[in-house]
Amino acid sequence: MRVLFTTLAAATHLHAQVPLAWALRAAGHEVCVASQPDLADDIVRSGLTAVSVGQALDPGQWADVSPLTEQEVRVEGNIWNAQGGIAWELFDLCELRPERLTYDYMQCVLTAWTSHSFRQTSSPGTVDDLVAFARRWRPDLVIWDPTTFAGAIAAMATGAAHARLMFGFDVIGRMRQSYRAALRERPPEHREDPFEEWLGPLLRRHGREFGEEAVLGQWTIDPVPTSLRLDVDHPYLPVRYVPYNGHAAVPGWLRRPADRRRVCLTLGRSFRELLGGDRASVAELLDAVAELDIEVVATLNSAQLAVLPRLPDNVRAVDFVPLDALLPSCSAVIHHSGSGTTQTALAHGVPQVVVPAPMLDNLLKARRVEEAGAGLYVRDVRALTAAGLRDLLVRVLEEPSFTLRAGALRREMLGTPSPREIVPALERLTAAHRH
Repeated sequence: MRVLFTTLAAATHLHAQVPLAWALRAAGHEVCVASQPDLADDIVRSGLTAVSVGQALDPGQWADVSPLTEQEVRVEGNIWNAQGGIAWELFDLCELRPERLTYDYMQCVLTAWTSHSFRQTSSPGTVDDLVAFARRWRPDLVIWDPTTFAGAIAAMATGAAHARLMFGFDVIGRMRQSYRAALRERPPEHREDPFEEWLGPLLRRHGREFGEEAVLGQWTIDPVPTSLRLDVDHPYLPVRYVPYNGHAAVPGWLRRPADRRRVCLTLGRSFRELLGGDRASVAELLDAVAELDIEVVATLNSAQLAVLPRLPDNVRAVDFVPLDALLPSCSAVIHHSGSGTTQTALAHGVPQVVVPAPMLDNLLKARRVEEAGAGLYVRDVRALTAAGLRDLLVRVLEEPSFTLRAGALRREMLGTPSPREIVPALERLTAAHRH
């Protein structure tokens, strides 16, 4: 069969798709990956076929340049902060508390996301290009990143089966479930659905009507361990998370055993590439580890290093090192709660100290890791201190329970079917759902 993947134009989102794409390719299926043109080189370097659609991604759409002021927080329905970035703290897709999930709150959240973010990642031009390609290539199955709704539209327009492949936690599915329940309680004339208002006209332009599959897919392929997954009434196909870090070489120093306990410190690629910088102070992070009897491998580029007064003696700074190769040698990892880093740490059973960047499901991931006993997280990144972070790291290194719980999650992941093992299930689901 022919399988079309669609992804946000961010390397880390592509990396989450590569193992499954190659599993399908190795099983004899035709595979290509569609995204905005600025991701084409990364797709090609992964060994897959790239299809460029739409215009280059504008990273400015996710700008969150400063915390909200107290006055801004009090303004009901205010989407923007004073500097022009979206006020993510007001419109949290990760909100799980029932008392907060009122119709008005969820209406504002979904309106903010569909109008500000999702319309840009699946712009009309991107949708039209993708539908045109799909009509020529005729995929049997479309697998789409949960932020690229153009994939669902292309599948529905061509009659292909389609599924989301999760990048992180299914916060859209969780809020969507609560929102639809609230919507049913309203009079029919007041049931305004931001997703239907946005996706309905795009679908009708391509000869289809809006349906819930345009938001959540016909089913969802989910690499998040089942014990950590959010409670959503939706068909999921579990798959083992297989780390892929892009084209990389293992450096010579990593082939030698560390002479002290090793800790990885990383703030990931997404905030460098998409958001223009980090959300935590690199200087505070390094001060936290400077006096400890450990070896720290910090993935810092030249721009991050340039603003530091000094690099502690126990810190090795590297611009990039594949986490899949580095983490097995580590006793702990300090990170920003990015999905790839979190999942790779879980896959290798490495305890985590999380300094969550305020974006998408990062804070939720940090909470779930701590609730599972596999790490600790910083409650307020804006109040981050070296001493506070050091205390968390020492606990994670010294208390055996964190390593034991991280190991239990690793075993759970190893018991989940691999990408190769779910290919027959994808073949059956495609045959059942293709029009």
